[in-house]
Amino acid sequence: MDTEAVRSFVRAAELGQLRHAADELGVTQQAVSKRIAALERALDVRLFNRTARGVELTVDGQAFLPHARNVVADVDRAVAAIRRGSRALRIDVLGLRTAQAVVLHDYWRSHPETALDVVTLKVDDPRRAVAAVQAGDVDASFRSVTDPAALPREVRMIHAFHSPLELVVGPRHPLAPARTVTPARLRGHRIWVPGIAPGSEWADFYAQLTTAFDLRVDAAGPNFGNEVLLDILADSDDVATLVGSRDRYVWPTGHDLRRIPIEHPTLAYPLSLILPRENPHPGLRAVVNHFASLAPLPEDTWLPSWATAPRGGDGGRSLGQAAPR
Repeated sequence: MDTEAVRSFVRAAELGQLRHAADELGVTQQAVSKRIAALERALDVRLFNRTARGVELTVDGQAFLPHARNVVADVDRAVAAIRRGSRALRIDVLGLRTAQAVVLHDYWRSHPETALDVVTLKVDDPRRAVAAVQAGDVDASFRSVTDPAALPREVRMIHAFHSPLELVVGPRHPLAPARTVTPARLRGHRIWVPGIAPGSEWADFYAQLTTAFDLRVDAAGPNFGNEVLLDILADSDDVATLVGSRDRYVWPTGHDLRRIPIEHPTLAYPLSLILPRENPHPGLRAVVNHFASLAPLPEDTWLPSWATAPRGGDGGRSLGQAAPR
C-alpha cells in the first residue's frame, strides 16, 4: 500500500477538499486525485463521494479513516526514529560501567532535556564499530583505530578524553597500604586484565604499556566478568588489576578493595570517538564540548603512540570541521 496515498486520503478527509490537501502536501491537485484513486482501486472500495463543495467520506471511507491516521502516524514515527537530528543521539560505549558511560551520564544529568540513547555493540574489533557508524546504526562510537590511515573516508576519529588508570588490589596485597604508586613500583607484580582481545585497541594499549614500563600484564584464563575478578582480588595477596579512574565498580563491603592512583607518570588510556565525516548528529557537538570541560591530566602523563590528540584535545572544533553547515 502506498503510504503517501494514505496520507493524501487522510488530509483530504480532514480538509474536505482535494485542492487544500494538495496545497498542504506540496503537490498538485491532480496528484492527490490520482493517489486516492489508486488507493480506492487497491482497496476495491469508494472512499469519497465527490460533491460541488469538495469531497465527503463514504461509509467505507469513514471506517478506513481512523486506521489510515494510525498508518500515517506510524510511518512518521518510523522515519523520525532513524533520521539524524529528529531522533535520540545514539552513542556506543564499551560497557555501562566504563568511564565513557559515566561521563555521558554526567552530561545527561546536566542536560536532562537531551534525547540520548547509550548502547553497547559488544564487539572487540574496532572495524565493526566503524562499520556501524558508516551504516548509521549508531551516531558515534567510543572506539579508537590505532592506525587512523585505515579509517574509511566516510568516518573520522576525534579525541574524546583521556582516562587515568588506577591499581585495584585486595587488603592483603603488598601495595594495599599505598596512597599512590608509581609505574616503577608495579614492576614484578602480576597485573591481571582478563578480556584483552587480540586485535583490539586495548590489546595494543597494554602491549605498549608493558614495553614502556617493563610491567607484567596478562590476560590468562577465561573472563567471567567484573564480579568474579573483584572476588579474586579480594582473596589474593599477589594479584592486582588496572581500571579507569572514572570506571564504576561496586563490591561487597567485606572485600575491602583499594583503588590506588598511579602517578609520576600518570598512565592514561586515550578515548576517541568515531563519527561520520559529514553531517554528524547535531547533538554530538554539545557532548564533545562537555569532554573539554573535564579536568586536564598532569604534565607527566604517559599515553600510547596512537593517542588522537595532545592533552586537552580540541573540543567541539574538531566536530565543527567534521560537519560543515
